Amino acid sequence: MKQRDFAELLLLAAIWGASFLFMRVAAPDFGAFPLVFVRVALASLVLLPMLLWHGQTASLLKHWRAIAVVGVLNSALPFALFTVASLAINAGLSAIFNATTPLWTAVIAWLWLKDRPEPMRALGLAVGFAGVLALAAGKASLQPGEHGISPALAIGACLLAALMYGITSNFTKRHLTGVPSLTLAIGSQISAAIVVALPAWWTWPAVNPPPMAWGAAVLLAVLCSGVAYILYFRLIARLGPAGASSVTFLIPLFAVAWGAMFLGETPTLAMLGGGAVILLGTALATGMLGRARPR
Repeated sequence: MKQRDFAELLLLAAIWGASFLFMRVAAPDFGAFPLVFVRVALASLVLLPMLLWHGQTASLLKHWRAIAVVGVLNSALPFALFTVASLAINAGLSAIFNATTPLWTAVIAWLWLKDRPEPMRALGLAVGFAGVLALAAGKASLQPGEHGISPALAIGACLLAALMYGITSNFTKRHLTGVPSLTLAIGSQISAAIVVALPAWWTWPAVNPPPMAWGAAVLLAVLCSGVAYILYFRLIARLGPAGASSVTFLIPLFAVAWGAMFLGETPTLAMLGGGAVILLGTALATGMLGRARPR
């Protein structure tokens, strides 16, 4: 990996780690669906010129049904679930549970696509989910917090969102192989905006959110979706999907750091230890560790 690629990988991890910070700031004033609508609608406006510039409109129209499914499972619902979770648990913890996405992807590929994992990867799945259980057990209080959401419900929302990401990865592999990544990203944002428009209208806050919440929502859309997707596509082109996906291991580190710096969130030893176990299991399950050397 060249220095330029590594720098962009760090930048992407920093941006996506900040998304959990922005959700923590904006969610109490917006609510789940209004915030998701602002995020995906503005992201669509940012990315749409790229679709037109690259002449991929025909590809979007051809595959719009499958892309709409991706929009629901990869943007609309997971974004709403993580927004709900941000009302009860801190940014770092949400990001750690988000990092279980490759574990869910591997399990679903095993059950759905019959892609049986090798022994080392199966061990990684066991280690990763053991870390999830240990971390969740220590945080899963049923007592509702300030916003009426309990930590247990928030953790469940994070894991369900990560599960949806895993389903989407396998669905995309099965039904959208060969479709340009840019088409998938823009199409999914547009379809997500259409799906959440009505729930957002129904639940739009009676009091206009303050400027800080609006600022966080705009940054969530423009920076964490628009700019982040551009960086991600560049990394896929230069490093391939596997190399670009290594950003998963860096996002929790930045999310914990941003939460500590700007929201005063103090990471606990249990949180750091559980996160380390989850990331170790993810590295094994995705083949990042334990690969046999070629003879």
